[in-house]
Amino acid sequence: MSQNIRSTNVRFNLDKDLQNKAWQYLQTMDKQKFKSYSNVIAVSLVDYFDRYYRSQDDPYFETREREEKFVDQIANSVEHVMEKTLPVFLAGCMAGLSKAPVMAVPTDTLSEPDEDVDWDFLGE
Repeated sequence: MSQNIRSTNVRFNLDKDLQNKAWQYLQTMDKQKFKSYSNVIAVSLVDYFDRYYRSQDDPYFETREREEKFVDQIANSVEHVMEKTLPVFLAGCMAGLSKAPVMAVPTDTLSEPDEDVDWDFLGE
């Protein structure tokens, strides 16, 4: 056995909800994805204590993290809705443009060419 390996015993009291839940996760974990109990426990402990110490150093860490998750959820929802509605909206705009009437100058506002010219300069 290598000197860089340490062993410890972990026991779970199944009468306690948190420990029972942890035990159930270990029993039902995908063994192809999670290779060993040791690795899962190590990853979990590191994540837990990293978060704990960050929150000790920065009391607003969890609040900001929740806000960032909330903003991400809003942005993802808007993006999802836009992906669904934007093509329909743009198709409607394009269809509307193809049916738009050509602008014509109303004939009742046109004046006869002679009406606007000051013919006095010819000296009749």
